[in-house]
Amino acid sequence: MGVGGAGMAGLALLLAARGAKVSGCDRETNQTTRDLERQGMAVFRGHDPAHTDGVAAVVHTSAISREHPELEAARSRGVPVLKRSEALAQLVNTGSLIAIAGTHGKTTTAALTALALEAVGLDPTALVGGRVPAWGGNARIGHSTTYVVEADEYDRSFLSLWPKLAVVTSVEAEHLDTYATLAELEAAFDEFADRVPQAGRVIACVDDAGARRRLSVAGARALAYGLGSDASLRAESISFEPTRTSFSVRWGTEKLGEFELALHGRHNVRNALAALGVLLALGEDPRPAAPLLASFTGVERRFQKLGEARGITVVDDYAHHPTEVAATLETASQVFGDRRLVVAFQPHLYSRTRAFAGDFARVLAGADLVFVTGIYAAREAPIAGVSAEVIVAAAREQIGERVHYAEDLNELMAALRAVLREGDVLVAIGAGDIGGIAHAMLAELQRSHVDA
Repeated sequence: MGVGGAGMAGLALLLAARGAKVSGCDRETNQTTRDLERQGMAVFRGHDPAHTDGVAAVVHTSAISREHPELEAARSRGVPVLKRSEALAQLVNTGSLIAIAGTHGKTTTAALTALALEAVGLDPTALVGGRVPAWGGNARIGHSTTYVVEADEYDRSFLSLWPKLAVVTSVEAEHLDTYATLAELEAAFDEFADRVPQAGRVIACVDDAGARRRLSVAGARALAYGLGSDASLRAESISFEPTRTSFSVRWGTEKLGEFELALHGRHNVRNALAALGVLLALGEDPRPAAPLLASFTGVERRFQKLGEARGITVVDDYAHHPTEVAATLETASQVFGDRRLVVAFQPHLYSRTRAFAGDFARVLAGADLVFVTGIYAAREAPIAGVSAEVIVAAAREQIGERVHYAEDLNELMAALRAVLREGDVLVAIGAGDIGGIAHAMLAELQRSHVDA
């Protein structure tokens, strides 16, 4: 249930590859469900208790309530009901599990790690939280017992895993609907890191204060990566160019060589270092991974350049936390220089908006023109007094009339249509359905270009 979500789809593909007959359902169809159908899986639109007829088990996303009629029907028939994290753990905990955790950067880091392992012949199975075009979906099904999985802290899901190696990219306040305080979240990450055996490694980004503190928990198992001199594995001489990022890598006193990425931003250099750190922890030479890492064009909706028409470039990005939005805007400045940056932002979750409204306002102020639309509720009910207008009001204190509110996506589309001009870069940001606006605006610009 919820098979249209990235995490559920990957699990469905893994179950099918291991010989299970798998069907799925979701409220709406999307690219993910179409990918699954192309691979022969039955996917139903909408939920129905009848979906549980004749099945051996029901697996559901954490976003679905325990009281959902479909789950109640399964339990009434004696059908086992498992959360995604529970089902995933049963499949991967018996193998050589590499778990990629962190508040930010999990998906790209997990994909890069899978590529690095592939480059040295380990043929991993990888499940990531976004669609990788080169895979035709969000899973790479390998034939070894090596697994790379994105270890999500939401709902404490990652505490179902027992990894041999763990990566921690960052630890910041997030998912405050699950964790009452930052200290509670950090304690969960400590428990996650503590699950790595003494013969394993905890590979953490020393540039991030929260991840750095996990290194002290890891003790002798720690491997620190980053851009600073305090990192055992570090990147130096970073060069950002319009189509690539290049850097040299040093492991202690040893220079490992030059690496390139077709990805942008300092955060992606760190993500690549984490993947190389996994190879080092396994006793592998990272250098053979360089060509595959250089060829990787990224995960969909992670600073994805959709195209250009009438001199306007359109970018789609999944950022939904202030730190991620800041990284996206920094990357846009690196890539596009002094071109006018127009941001369309859709906040994701009422709880996140309540917690970070001021921080969102602060980072969005770095754009030239900002449009904020209504909150994408996802799994949440509205919270009294919380709306996207709170972000707009706070941003206006910093950038005045350069920030605007659009109540819904139709109003947002009309507002963008009125202001976009040649030379602009439009970046649609958010984890909800804002990506549809990016695609729709590009298609409209392309049509108008042809008509002109």
